[in-house]
Amino acid sequence: MNDLKACIVQRDRTVLLDCGHPGFAAAREKLSRFAELIKSPSSFHTYRITPLSLWNAAAMGCNVDDIAMDLAAISRWGTPAGLLQEIRELVSRYGKLRLQKDENEEGMLRLTAAESLYLDEIFAIQTLSSLMLSRISPVEAGLKADARGRLKQELMRYGFPVLDLAGFHEGQALQLEWRAGNGNKEFSLRDYQNEAVDAFEGVTGSGGSGVLVLPCGAGKTVIGIAALERQQCECLILTSNTTSVEQWIQELADKTTLDPSEIGQYTGRKKEVKPVTVATYQILTHRRSKEDEFEHMKLFNERNWGLIIYDEVHLLPAPVFRATADIQATRRLGLTATLVREDGCEQDVFSLIGPKRYEMPWKELEAKGWIARVECGEIRVPMDAGLREKYLYAAGKEKFRLAAENPAKTAIVQDLLDKHPDAGILVIGQYLSQLNEIAALIGAPLISGKTPQPQRTALYTSFKRGETPVLVVSKVANFAVDLPDASVAIEISGSFGSRQEEAQRLGRLLRPKAGDNQAYFYTLVSESSKEEEFAVRRQMFLIEQGYEYSVHSAREVRSGT
Repeated sequence: MNDLKACIVQRDRTVLLDCGHPGFAAAREKLSRFAELIKSPSSFHTYRITPLSLWNAAAMGCNVDDIAMDLAAISRWGTPAGLLQEIRELVSRYGKLRLQKDENEEGMLRLTAAESLYLDEIFAIQTLSSLMLSRISPVEAGLKADARGRLKQELMRYGFPVLDLAGFHEGQALQLEWRAGNGNKEFSLRDYQNEAVDAFEGVTGSGGSGVLVLPCGAGKTVIGIAALERQQCECLILTSNTTSVEQWIQELADKTTLDPSEIGQYTGRKKEVKPVTVATYQILTHRRSKEDEFEHMKLFNERNWGLIIYDEVHLLPAPVFRATADIQATRRLGLTATLVREDGCEQDVFSLIGPKRYEMPWKELEAKGWIARVECGEIRVPMDAGLREKYLYAAGKEKFRLAAENPAKTAIVQDLLDKHPDAGILVIGQYLSQLNEIAALIGAPLISGKTPQPQRTALYTSFKRGETPVLVVSKVANFAVDLPDASVAIEISGSFGSRQEEAQRLGRLLRPKAGDNQAYFYTLVSESSKEEEFAVRRQMFLIEQGYEYSVHSAREVRSGT
């Protein structure tokens, strides 16, 4: 056995990574380029090489030979020949179908295949008949431009990724520049932020749509604004909540020469459509009843947008996917900390927003000091005899909730507050009854979905200033909340096994800190319970990013050991 090789590569496209091997970290870095983490027990992590993970790798310039060399470098007993052949076939599919403008006929596109057999297979797919594909030659088919998104989405479902080279319209021109700061020096991007925007733009004909993956605190909002500054066009920005809308508007006003009259807010509170408009996914998907139309989806066509930015793209609702399928001639930029979607629709992000264009590893940014170092700890809290008995006789979901709302967690929260007396602390949870009780006991304000937006904004501001040292927050604080002074997060309950939620919650801590640049993320789980099982799944994405969870008993925390 070669001591540098930490993986067992299997014929079924799974890869076992030995966590105790000295080559663990290097192997994990290579694997993450073209494989997905699916299990993360303490001894071996299990990765799977999927068609989508390979096509995202191909979109970022990784070829078959690169993947074969990486597998050879990390595989303990070699790579099965059949697996390499399968990987070669899958990767080769990316680019075999190309979509381009028909230069001879206005409003038409041409789908060109590298070989006629690809079109033979496509024309045999019954669900594509409604798109009115017409075969022009053995390797070419024609279709109307308005079927562009639906074609890509359907072909992706059948294992045919399409390289879209049909280009984009320019949209209405809009002039903006970076604003000079107090020192009269123009705002400048960090190196990796410039790299991300360059990757989105791509080489001539290949850029203009896609997803940039960077951790919270890496400045994804600034990257989005940089893409807008380069395009110089009217822009629609979609994000997850009203707090995030306000943050985008503030950043646009602070960092660019846009006049406030050119920036609009489209939410439940205001309905402004301006050259740069920032809206929530919720308002787009609002309707009076299940039978009614989505009345605000018209926003996609209210102006001649040249760029649409999808913030927190992993949260994109299904109706917005459908609307996006109809606007493929508009440049589309997705921003996210994780491509993980709990609904399994990652392939729709690939086909309709675009492939992954750039990814910056969390640990690499940490090593350079751009984000805080975070120490992650799981604290296992016992259930008393009465709760244990209720738990044993409860049904599945009720078991999870009983464990999540374990009253013994409150004392641990207080111990952790005492341990970090000078820190800005977030206590994050899922269940309002539990959050209300803890907020009352520790004397901290609670922010939930019921908290009016002005009150939320006031509390966030007070927290940033250090006037309110502790906030208790529900899942409304999972996404796009700017809390730069938070250095400790205590997670008391969560959404079953949601990997994206765990990533977003840890992300609340990643902005650089004064002094030692250190933050702490604690997750409290009831021991020997369903909650403990789900915690393993929740932590998977962050483990893949290089974070390690130390496990402690409640007794250790209480005794200070």
